[in-house]
Amino acid sequence: MSKKSFNVAVAGATGAVGNQMIACLEERNFPVNTVRFLASSKSAGKHLTFRGKPVIVEELTENSFQHMDIALFSAGGSTSEKFAPAAAKSGCVVIDNSSAWRMDPQVPLVVPEVNAHAVAGYTRKGIIANPNCSTIQMVVALNPIHRKFGIKRIVVSTYQAVSGTGQKAIVELTQQTEALLRQQTPENKVYPHRIAFNCLPHIDVFLDNGYTKEEMKMVNETRKIMEDDTIRITATTVRVPVFYSHSESINIETRLPATPDDICKLLSDAPGVKVVDDVKTNTYPMPIDAAGQDLTFVGRIRQDDSVANAINMWVVADNIRKGAATNAVQIAEILSTNYL
Repeated sequence: MSKKSFNVAVAGATGAVGNQMIACLEERNFPVNTVRFLASSKSAGKHLTFRGKPVIVEELTENSFQHMDIALFSAGGSTSEKFAPAAAKSGCVVIDNSSAWRMDPQVPLVVPEVNAHAVAGYTRKGIIANPNCSTIQMVVALNPIHRKFGIKRIVVSTYQAVSGTGQKAIVELTQQTEALLRQQTPENKVYPHRIAFNCLPHIDVFLDNGYTKEEMKMVNETRKIMEDDTIRITATTVRVPVFYSHSESINIETRLPATPDDICKLLSDAPGVKVVDDVKTNTYPMPIDAAGQDLTFVGRIRQDDSVANAINMWVVADNIRKGAATNAVQIAEILSTNYL
């Protein structure tokens, strides 16, 4: 039976996602007994606020998780590899936002609208992985279709906001835009090329197969979350000069015939999805509308006449909220209600 309240730690609390995790815990009224905010030694001593009260940020160490029940991690892969096992060893369940544990067969990779049952696997290592932001919104939109019609193949191209890289990228886009408008030469430090008024078909490192790591995350994570290794997936991921919310152009081939009306009706009743699709009034999902929201928005649903049983759609979601923080807190809710 669930405890009434829980001791919660947030590792990486001073970062963009960590800050949003804290906000989501408040917004969703998660049953927190005590809270602990953790970060690097550089941020230790800072004050953050939780439910109107100041909380001092502590340095993240292997001993930070004593008497903690749940730890939300958003401190990077190397930090997670070092400290998540220590947290789990102390009896604290880790929900990790990095890529460090996602493909570990002993670690569940969870999107609550898709595979909430997988949370039960946390007992193997004491760790639950939060998927990649671009993967999360795609599987929220596609899972209902896969369950009813079966998906054979996915072709996805992403248009990803700079906030996915972190606060430093938000600052760089701002400064580059201001410099260009003043007819000055902008500096680029975060990305290999200028991002302002530009698009970079390059997210994360390039692999030997010519794809980027981000692209292969979408391929491998989707199969794991949707529990179907037969789905053929190809991805092209692009960084665009948008601050918040990732957009995706998705083409799917289904095993059973499905019309755009079928897909629209199905997704209109799907958890976590909002259909925004009325081209007669120029109504479709946009990053500016998804920012600050927890839903995954789907529009431009239309038949692909170039191949049998194919549908095109446009999917948008806030990458910091549903793509990271909200998804992690939703996992914590399932964990606290059903398992702790």
